Amino acid sequence: MPDIISLLPDHVANQIAAGEVVQRPASVVKELLENAVDAGATSIKLIIKDGGKTLIQVIDNGKGMTTTDARLCFERHATSKIKKAEDLFSITTKGFRGEALASIAAISQVRLRTKTKNAEIGSEISIEASEVKDQQAVATETGCSMAVRNLFYNIPARRNFLKSNNVEQRHIIDEFQRVALVHPQIRFELFSNDAVLFQLEPGNLRQRIVQVFGKNTNEKLVPVQESTDILQLNGFIFKPEFSKKSRQHQFFFVNDRFIKSAYLHHAVLAAFEGLLGPNMQPGYMLYLTVPTETIDVNIHPTKTEVKFEDDHALYAIIRSALKHSLGQFNVSPVLDFDRNQSFDIPVGSKPPTQSPSIQVDRNFNPFNEHQKGNDWEPLYEGLQDVTIPSQKEQIFNDDRINTHSPTLQFHKKYIITTRAEGLIIIHQQRAHQRVLYESLIRQIKQRSVPSQVLAFPIEVEMNQQQFAEFTPHQKTLELMGFSFGNTDSNSLEITAIHSSLSPNSVPEFLSNMLENLDNDPTVEESHLSQTMAKTISKYGSIGTGTELHPSAQSRLIEDLFSCDEPSRCPEGKAIFASMTDKDIKNKLNL
Repeated sequence: MPDIISLLPDHVANQIAAGEVVQRPASVVKELLENAVDAGATSIKLIIKDGGKTLIQVIDNGKGMTTTDARLCFERHATSKIKKAEDLFSITTKGFRGEALASIAAISQVRLRTKTKNAEIGSEISIEASEVKDQQAVATETGCSMAVRNLFYNIPARRNFLKSNNVEQRHIIDEFQRVALVHPQIRFELFSNDAVLFQLEPGNLRQRIVQVFGKNTNEKLVPVQESTDILQLNGFIFKPEFSKKSRQHQFFFVNDRFIKSAYLHHAVLAAFEGLLGPNMQPGYMLYLTVPTETIDVNIHPTKTEVKFEDDHALYAIIRSALKHSLGQFNVSPVLDFDRNQSFDIPVGSKPPTQSPSIQVDRNFNPFNEHQKGNDWEPLYEGLQDVTIPSQKEQIFNDDRINTHSPTLQFHKKYIITTRAEGLIIIHQQRAHQRVLYESLIRQIKQRSVPSQVLAFPIEVEMNQQQFAEFTPHQKTLELMGFSFGNTDSNSLEITAIHSSLSPNSVPEFLSNMLENLDNDPTVEESHLSQTMAKTISKYGSIGTGTELHPSAQSRLIEDLFSCDEPSRCPEGKAIFASMTDKDIKNKLNL
């Protein structure tokens, strides 16, 4: 029987190892940024193109490398961080396994320029698919410049699994923020396709958090500090009233390393017990310092999962410290749990007697050149396949629903009317959401979305992260009736909005839309218009507490039962409840 086991060639072994270390461009960003921090840099610049697929470059002013080190750093298991196995339990640096650069060089085209402080001249080395193409002396600044081009160019199958540029950029921003938040003393910059996304100046921890998430973050923060023999804890938590449905602002750092821990997260939730509304998430940036011998950071390739020697004690300390901070700063429950907050009326919403929704835009002119053109195609794409399963014929035959029956508004929240079999109770906001949503879908298909020009432009404060999320979708918003004026690093000027929105609801609408995109960064552009239509219908709809004239109540019912799907709002919640004559008799024991 012939032998069947053989050693893999080095370049194949490196490509396989790369699959463990490099899942996407953000993986490369993480490794290069951490190397720059470990090199003692005080200024780090990250440059990306096409979501990191075309270029990832990190430039730092750290201590640099010698000519020999520049060549050796691309070998597998080459590291300056550990000398023996026992060193794994006293790790104070970021990377240490010696696989990152070898893995990156195996699946990309890499160029490294580096020089130490005392050297008169530096070194440049070029590598493609683990093969050294060139190495020469060059004049360069002290530190390192590592450029990684065409990631996965030699593994097309892996490259095809990468998401859109916007999605990959979102993951890169996540990694950038994680490193920047734990090193406020370092200057960080991020450029994407020649546009500035972040310029973070050195400062203290609070200043760095505000730089990353926007100046309005400052008022939301509650400091946390605790010192024990086994744990030094500091950082900030968000006041309960600023909780969100997303986990956007949740960070644990242990010994200056970002980690994920469901167990410690539960300790935070326990501290916030009774202070958060349903499905709301607390925000926190918590920095833990523990003795290096009590933690194992080598249980996961990305080192985001760790093992603690006594995690039960850490749980108790974190929970107690957060409860103390919440109490010390007089933070108390501010949410009304008896109402669904999504039904709040936006400030400045429409007059209560205004008739909800028009399904046809009477101003639409198919011969108007401004209402035609290829700009509509990205918005329209995918909507041809939107089918709303109709239950109207099954439940609401015309002879069973009389939209002209008398109506009654109850608690300024429900509309009660009659049907052949009994009563129907309609949630007025959800009904209006459905009407608006289907109207928006029709307008998109007809390529005629109505817009209202604002007499006074709206200034919306946005941080750099929100700008990064907003920019790729600006054109789609413009096709949804929005227009934008001047922008700067802190605010966005809005000059026109969709006609169903009130100006005062726009800042919250944009914030909610960006949060939804952050929760689901994989949403494709062809389906983005549906997501926006849902969000617009939510903020453009009449809210709980709005008194409706009987004629407006009847009009809403008529519009609802003209919809393709009158039983569910765009978010999938029931719009109405029925009570038959039999149900009433049973209640009355008749």
